[in-house]
Amino acid sequence: MNKTIDKVAYSMAIEGAGTATPFKLTVMVPVYNERHMVEIALRRLLEISDALIAELEVIVVDDCSNDGSWEVLTRVAAEDKRVTVVRHERNSGKGAAIRTAISHASGDICVIFDADLEYNPEDLAGLLVPFASEGADAVFGSRYMAGAYKRALMHRHTMINKFLTFVSNCFTDLNLSDIETALKAINTTLLKSIPLRSNDFRFEVEIVSKLAKRRARVFETPVRYVPRTYQEGKKIRPRDGFLALVAMIRFWLIDDLYKEDEYGWPHLVEVEKTTRFNFWLGEALRPFVGDRVLELGAGIGTLTSQFIPREHYVASDANPNYIHYLKSYSYGKPYLEIREADALSRDGFWGFDGFDTVIVVNLLAQLDEKAVLMNVWAALNSKGKALIVVPLGRRLYGSLDRALGRTRRYDRQEIERRLIEAGFKIERSFDFNRLCVPLWLLSSKMLRRKKLSRIELKILDTLIPVMKKIDRIWPWKGLSLVIIAEKP
Repeated sequence: MNKTIDKVAYSMAIEGAGTATPFKLTVMVPVYNERHMVEIALRRLLEISDALIAELEVIVVDDCSNDGSWEVLTRVAAEDKRVTVVRHERNSGKGAAIRTAISHASGDICVIFDADLEYNPEDLAGLLVPFASEGADAVFGSRYMAGAYKRALMHRHTMINKFLTFVSNCFTDLNLSDIETALKAINTTLLKSIPLRSNDFRFEVEIVSKLAKRRARVFETPVRYVPRTYQEGKKIRPRDGFLALVAMIRFWLIDDLYKEDEYGWPHLVEVEKTTRFNFWLGEALRPFVGDRVLELGAGIGTLTSQFIPREHYVASDANPNYIHYLKSYSYGKPYLEIREADALSRDGFWGFDGFDTVIVVNLLAQLDEKAVLMNVWAALNSKGKALIVVPLGRRLYGSLDRALGRTRRYDRQEIERRLIEAGFKIERSFDFNRLCVPLWLLSSKMLRRKKLSRIELKILDTLIPVMKKIDRIWPWKGLSLVIIAEKP
């Protein structure tokens, strides 16, 4: 990388990356009325080369320019096959253009690059270093971090940016220095799994908020910045700062973090985001968790985070998006191993055995319970314990269960008999969460709803401290059954 902000620092970082596999880099370029700048910007982009860039892909989205930008773009794309151009039929905003570019991206890492050359294309390679050396999920190019040198920027503009960054940091608990930087590099798999709703500059706030809530590993690196004036074509306006503040509140309140996929995971994540409820379940299971643990269907690690560190903890799931999330979370935790595995399969991590604890939460109601229990048995050592949570009450089965992919609910005698038939000895069993049974009956059986609203989940989660104290006084059984089963 030539002409970097700090060649010495970059060289040291590259050494830290070792023999990291180079990346296919997708550069996403939103364009609106940039006829005089866009060709120069693209030419400079296409000239960048670095040891960490194996292949370069440039996705340019023309947001219905009316100044001749489209004709320039089609000519550049015809001359270089690395450039793909897409045109919006109407002007929709920067966020909408980025969404379109994401849908066409095929690289390992996506980076947003504006066509106005306020940022230097040569700094893109520096964004890749934390991906190679630190397992980053996202890297932002900061205009305010110290480098070998830094241009003195406009004071009032800088103060507004720092104020917006400060407010955002209060909401996200990330210690960023430049939330409004246009130079953001994000792992493509992660980026494609995030639903993005903002059409305009609020995209910058939205992506930061959602990365923080997804517990992404976010890094910053210094970049150069040459600001241009409104007379030169700068498009962001003071009102966008006010809209950004409103967006911060919106995305702090709303947990809209996952796109729908074949696993139906957004609803699961909404449930898993009920922090107090999951701590309650974790408290119920913790006394039985040993030192060598296998967790099936770990999801986003809601229980995992409560039971580590351990001598050896394997968190597994069949959903590759969850696995990506967990692998990022496991960075720097040598005791935590992440495995993509189907609980029905004998392949993959099923070659391992000797676990003293296997945790299975709400999987038996979704899968072939006989196959799952066979694998749990094989994974446990002698005297090892299976901690199993199943939905309780066959008469409670309804629309919410179907939406969660469950084919059944259990009675206590039925599931205990299945475990005994599989060779387990029942050490203890107890029902859990009685207070929510009336709400479940109303929503699932009478109203036939497919999900609880975020507001309902928030209210329930807020009431958990009270619910825990009075849960056992109600005269009916709980929504779930917890079983501690031992392998003799």
